[in-house]
Parts: sequence; structure tokens; C-alpha cells
Amino acid sequence: MSRASLARRLLTVCGLDELGAYLVLRVEDPDGPPPEPGQFAMLAAGERWGGGEGDRPHLPRAFSVARVRGGEAQFLLEDVGPGSRRLCELRAGEGIWVLGPLGRGFTPPPSGRRAILVGGGVGIAPLAMLQDELECGATVLLGFRDGTRAEGAVLLAGATVATDDGSVGHHGLVTELLEAEIGRDPAAVVYACGPAGMLEGVRAMCEASGVPAQLALEAGMACGFGACFGCVVPRRGGGYLRVCVDGPVIDAAELDHVDAHAGAPA
Repeated sequence: MSRASLARRLLTVCGLDELGAYLVLRVEDPDGPPPEPGQFAMLAAGERWGGGEGDRPHLPRAFSVARVRGGEAQFLLEDVGPGSRRLCELRAGEGIWVLGPLGRGFTPPPSGRRAILVGGGVGIAPLAMLQDELECGATVLLGFRDGTRAEGAVLLAGATVATDDGSVGHHGLVTELLEAEIGRDPAAVVYACGPAGMLEGVRAMCEASGVPAQLALEAGMACGFGACFGCVVPRRGGGYLRVCVDGPVIDAAELDHVDAHAGAPA
């Protein structure tokens, strides 16, 4: 597992590329620790990181690393609030504080078992790097709210897409596509990241079918390295898991359910 030091680094933004309703933030990071698929970083704008004069600054935001190419780390952004909005305003040449890579990533499937990647909304990000690094081809199933967001599907190759409004691909839920794939190949291994409702659907379906699954959870984090206990989720059998250090990738068998706060924005 790649572990960063607990010192944040001031890096330079290379640019932001539009991808439908999303933005791909590219950050110059040729010397940073190489992340593993599923790991994340805590991001904060180098300047104007707060609500205005006299207001408290924002906490850093956790974002999965989408991929690393040519000395650039890439992150998938969506404007869903003040913190993400400020990151979406960054331009090439501006500074950004980065702490990472952090957390536990995905574990490759056993030899001979097919990987099924299931993503929803901005939660597709960590699956891009996973697809890049899998030695065998994977089946990719992605769900989005509408056609504008479905443009994000180009982040992964060969994806089958579902949209809530039917504007692109299958009209319905991505879990409906997954049900068909599991029926065709119950020996597969499922990797998922997305909204909490989608993740709970994946977890329950895989449990009922006896299919192993790894879920990349998201939760509000104040630190990113296990000190604040602000991102805990209940563990099957009792106790809690910290999403930042026990995850964000957690074996579905460790969970009775996926909490409503433990998913990516829809």
C-alpha cells in the first residue's frame, strides 16, 4: 500500500478539463508517492480556501485519485458545495495543497476471475485507475442521473451506461445491469464506488448471490488519517470502521449495510 507522509504538499494545477457536468482536475505531481487504485488525497486550494473574510476556512476535501499520467495526478470534480466549487474555480498555474495518497485501495481479483466495475456519478473516479492496472479486461457498468453526467463515462473504456432519465443507454439503475452480469458469471468479483444507495444495492445483491465485492466508500473527513473519527461506519458484528484508514475500499462482507452518508454524491 502506498503511504504518504502526513505532511501536505503545495503543488501546481496543470489545468481543468470539462467532462459533461464534471471537471477533471490535473495537478503536477512528478515526485509524489504513486497511489494505488482506490486511494484518495485531501485537497485544498492554495489561496482563498474559505467562506470569505472573517469566516472559518473550509476543511480539505477528500477525492479519489482517478489516474496518474505523465507526472500528473487527476481528480474528478463536481460542484456540489462551497469547497468543491472553489476547487472547480482553480486555473493552471495556481497552487493546491495535497495530502496523499491515503487509505486502502482495491485488491486485484484472483487469477481467472473476471472483474466487474460498477460506478455511479462522480464515484466512477477510482475505477478509472483500477481499469488501467488490471491485467485482464474488466466489465464496466456506469450509472448516471442524466445525459450530461453520462459524458463522464469516457473516463473508462468500453463502459455500458445506465441513466435515470433514459437519455443515454439503459433506462434505469446500474444495479439492474449488474444483476444480469452476475447471473451470467457468478464467479466474478465486483468493485464499486458511487452513491450510498447504489453501494447498498450492490452489497445486498452480491451477498445474496455469494459474489465477493469491494466497495469504495466516501464520507466527510476532517483529517484523512484516522485521528478525528469523523468518518466512521458500523462494522458487521459490532464496532466501527474508519473510512479514511480502514478503507475507503472495504470488503462488502464487513458491512451489514452501507450508511446513507458513506457514498459519493449522486
